[in-house]
Amino acid sequence: MGKLKITQVRSIIGRMESQKRTIKALGLGRPNRTVIHEDTPQIRGMVEVVRHLVVMEEIAE
Repeated sequence: MGKLKITQVRSIIGRMESQKRTIKALGLGRPNRTVIHEDTPQIRGMVEVVRHLVVMEEIAE
């Protein structure tokens, strides 16, 4: 199973509370912060909810 590199590119100021909680659950919180997660359906779903705030890249192992 691969990994995903997720980078927050936009601020959460003025966003809905559910989007703020999703960003926090991904381990983000500030623009330009990057995290690496396993590529699971749950993580992909979370990224889909906040796709306008983040950039996702697949990392080959």
